[in-house]
Amino acid sequence: MTRRRGGPPGGSALADELARLRRAQARTRSGARAAATAPGDAPPAIGRDGTPEEAIARWFATRGWAPFPFQQEVWAAYARGESGLVHAATGTGKTYAAWIGPLLEWMAAHPDGARRRRRRTDAAPLRVLWITPLRALAADTAEALRAPVAALGLPWTVETRTGDTPASLRQRQRARLPTALVTTPESLSLLLSHRDAARRFDDLACVVVDEWHELMASKRGVQVELCLARLRRLRPGLRTWGLSATLGNLDEALATLQGFDAGGAPRPGHLVRGLVSKALGVDALIPETIERFPWAGHLNTRMLPAVVAAIEEGRTSLVFTNTRSQCELWFRALLDARPDWAGVLALHHGSLDPRARDAVEEGLRRGTLRCVVCTSSLDLGVDFTPVDRVLQVGSPKGVARLVQRAGRSGHQPGAASRVTCVPTHALELVEVAAARDALAAGAIEARPPVERPLDLLAQHAVTLALGGGVTRDVLAAEARATRAFRDLTDAELDWVLDFVVRGGPALHAYPEYRRVTDTDGVLTVSDRMVALRHRLSIGTIMGDTALTVRYLSGGRLGTVEEGFIARLRPGDRFIFAGTPLEFVRVRDLTAWVRRAPGPSGAVPRWQGARMPLSTELSAALRARLEQARQGRFDGPEMEAVRPVLALQAARSRIPAPDELLVERVATREGHHLFVFPFEGRLVHEGLAALLAYRLGQHAPLTFTFACNDYGLELLSPGRAPLEEALAAGLLSPRHLLHDILASLNAAELARRQFREVARVAGLVFQGLPGRERSLKQVQASAELIYDVLTRYDPENLLLRQARREVLERQLEQARLGRTLERLERGRVTIVDLDRPSPLGFPILVDRTREQVSSEKLADRVRRMTVALEREEAR
Repeated sequence: MTRRRGGPPGGSALADELARLRRAQARTRSGARAAATAPGDAPPAIGRDGTPEEAIARWFATRGWAPFPFQQEVWAAYARGESGLVHAATGTGKTYAAWIGPLLEWMAAHPDGARRRRRRTDAAPLRVLWITPLRALAADTAEALRAPVAALGLPWTVETRTGDTPASLRQRQRARLPTALVTTPESLSLLLSHRDAARRFDDLACVVVDEWHELMASKRGVQVELCLARLRRLRPGLRTWGLSATLGNLDEALATLQGFDAGGAPRPGHLVRGLVSKALGVDALIPETIERFPWAGHLNTRMLPAVVAAIEEGRTSLVFTNTRSQCELWFRALLDARPDWAGVLALHHGSLDPRARDAVEEGLRRGTLRCVVCTSSLDLGVDFTPVDRVLQVGSPKGVARLVQRAGRSGHQPGAASRVTCVPTHALELVEVAAARDALAAGAIEARPPVERPLDLLAQHAVTLALGGGVTRDVLAAEARATRAFRDLTDAELDWVLDFVVRGGPALHAYPEYRRVTDTDGVLTVSDRMVALRHRLSIGTIMGDTALTVRYLSGGRLGTVEEGFIARLRPGDRFIFAGTPLEFVRVRDLTAWVRRAPGPSGAVPRWQGARMPLSTELSAALRARLEQARQGRFDGPEMEAVRPVLALQAARSRIPAPDELLVERVATREGHHLFVFPFEGRLVHEGLAALLAYRLGQHAPLTFTFACNDYGLELLSPGRAPLEEALAAGLLSPRHLLHDILASLNAAELARRQFREVARVAGLVFQGLPGRERSLKQVQASAELIYDVLTRYDPENLLLRQARREVLERQLEQARLGRTLERLERGRVTIVDLDRPSPLGFPILVDRTREQVSSEKLADRVRRMTVALEREEAR
């Protein structure tokens, strides 16, 4: 929605009524005051006189809004009983596009309904489920949904149900659910696990899935698919609407949300595109000087003065970072640079305690914060007043992410959005220019849905067995109604059922793995402890085990990955939640800490640091490099990086889009191969292992490798037989799966991934509240089960799934295969150098970064750079 600046859209009773009210308001002072009501202000009660359309029109008018055509399209489709997907820019009114339809329908069916409910029991029963991906979004969404309900005097209640919901409210909801419930995928699964689930959803008319683009490409999205399939069986006329922004594969997203009918045909769905154009500006802070041999992180906080100046340009700013580690560093750096900002400078990322995040979000709404340093935790629909400036530290790595973050400025219809990128090294300026090109071309990343996660199907089978029981045929029909399991075979289904009923071939002797009882074909759960453990385990779809960080005095700070804490010894210091801490010990999945006297210390590292360059941005980057190869340096970013690329062209070459550049360098360390596919870090990690394996088939060499988003380095003590290997198919996509498994310690990677699979499937239990199992116990249990299955049930489908997830999540096997096909079609240029080029130098530094030394990394790199510049001057 937007403040009306012209005539309202015609063609509907609502628009006509709104126009009439506008004319009337223009003649009265009270109308003028109502039209000036800010979007965040509480509207006055307006009653329900007249038709539902007239009542809604009055409410819109009090907000100074006019509906967009896409919103009216959604309301009309909902009234016809249709389901669909709304795709619109951030801040253009998707929430009310989905919400007003159910209100209009109820108001039309209850023209004499009570204007004000007197007791909670007088409220209408559950009619709308609103699924949100994050707990943090639930409160904001519920507040937005209540606004028209309160103004119209409808007898509706709107409540939330997430992991943060107080026990007293959850207990009250057990007796009676509200009219509209804002919840998460995990909490919806919990609702379905109760025996009276069918009765509780008797009046459900609509499910809205918010931020579908975030959920769809994860196991939590599959969890939503399965829950929707169950709800559609309980309520055959159920309407399902998804809300999405910045998504490339819209048709696939719609089909995934709507699922398939009993005949295997896609269920019909209405794709509604928001036609509101939203201006988006992308620029960059240009460093005063550019080093000709840049390396990752060499700028970073050297850009601090420019960032401070940019923040000072507006009243409010968001500084986005790609990782929580970077978030902590920049928060500390800004606070050190501007200590007077203490209290108006805040930190926000997903590992902080929810209460800390809530306080920051409230500060944004009230306008009491000057700047918030954050991660993707503020990408999504957390509702707050638009900020003046958005800064992105480092490359956004993807076009969709850049659009999402930019939308936080001008986060309202008709307002222009702007994002300023802060490079952490010089070559990221090329990425900024490439991102702007990709944005202009509409090259938004697709998010592929997850295929057949059997661990989640096993979890869902136990959920349905708890929720009143389920038969094999019903489970099969519901699973195959989802995109994730549309190709589920009978053998896979039987394996899942045997797994939850008997524990499978290897675990059938252990009673704790016999969770479900099959009584005359009906699957149920009769053991109370099984039910308790299962309900406590729903929601374990996660990555690495997260440890709670607590003060010895008892205060909770948030969570951090075990991989970071495992490297600490008692007395080590680190910075978390912007606070210097001293590590004391780990006990019961908790890292106990005390405040440290000074700010020095390591910063936690999270898996977000592995965020790779997207396919779309990679293609745009190669196109920009082609322009530079032809001598074109369009735009301030490319002009700034011209000296670096000019030196690259002089020392080696800038590769063409159909060319793979391989630089061969011999140093005192050994023989280096620098390879530049420009396909992102994860692809390069898999490619480096693959090339090392295939080169090793021609000569007995040991390789060390390092990667970044642009290329990879293979270092060996002897000269690699590169030409011979190329002639034998070094870059061939054939036998990729065999070779990639042979090139890596795939068993160890799969063992690590199996821990997540085991948690979701219910093989590993992390303990009861207050009696959590220790980290070592959880690790030992998962590894023991992995070893047992590997030895006695090697064809176990969960083992296969763990291996598949390793290939796709950690190595992007599908993208690696496409990269090899592209490289095989192109040409290979080998350049022999006596020292690394500007493109190769950052990769060399990344490998140096991992080496243990008492010398600071920056000092070591400075010596290396001086040596290269000295040789270049000769």
